[in-house]
Amino acid sequence: MGIPMAKNLHKAGLLAAVWNRTGAKATALAAELGCAAPASLAEFARGLDVIVVCVSADTDVRSVIEGMAPGLARGALVIDCSTVSADTARWAQQFLATHGVAFLDAPVSGGVEGAQKGALAIMTGGEPAAFEQARPVLQAMGKTLEHFGPAGSGQATKATNQIMVAGIIRAVAEAMAFAGAHGLPLEKVVSTLGAGAGSSWYFVNRAPNMVRGAYPAGFRVKLHAKDLGICRDMAARFGVHLPVVDAMLEEYRELVAQGHGDEDISATHRLKQALFAGARRGS
Repeated sequence: MGIPMAKNLHKAGLLAAVWNRTGAKATALAAELGCAAPASLAEFARGLDVIVVCVSADTDVRSVIEGMAPGLARGALVIDCSTVSADTARWAQQFLATHGVAFLDAPVSGGVEGAQKGALAIMTGGEPAAFEQARPVLQAMGKTLEHFGPAGSGQATKATNQIMVAGIIRAVAEAMAFAGAHGLPLEKVVSTLGAGAGSSWYFVNRAPNMVRGAYPAGFRVKLHAKDLGICRDMAARFGVHLPVVDAMLEEYRELVAQGHGDEDISATHRLKQALFAGARRGS
């Protein structure tokens, strides 16, 4: 996600520098885009008005923000586009406030395709003034921008999205395995039902993976499992268990155990196909 997001910032004339935990990636991208690639986070942050972070997990967000802190100027803004817990977002705002730096949690949705097209949906939490300051940067990366409230609100909104994704991809996988078991022409199933009432972004864009039996990483199983773990923990604070989340986490555990953790989440189709294969063997 980060590379296409950076490229869209470059197209908008907003990209001054890049940094990556794998230095070679940053160096290669900087050479391609003609920007700087400082070796350290503190050096990277020095002199920048706005910094966009996009990493994998809560611990990554904390380490990146702490690493940038010595180089951050008062009045700067950090925008975190990672998907992490609302607690981490609130920590980041409080930590950066002590350095005179504003913060927005701004997780994104739309997949690699949305990142490439600059068409992401971006849900933000933080101070309204910080959101307005960030607007030109967010507009370079996304098409749908919304402010939901104080720090952590963006992450709570993204968690809501991830629950929806879990239910949708599970239903799509079951439906496609059902269609396959009935010998239907799956390409026609996708093109026809993709125009019907049961369609969704995931059906149109990921059911073709199921037709091909190939699941190149768009949104990795391991990453969605991490996100659903966050959703589970947030719900547990209300004493609530979410059946969709619990069921999907179990399926992801099985996929990871089978060695499919780095495949796209549409790989859950593998488990649904196995259900029908088992039924045929038993008949």
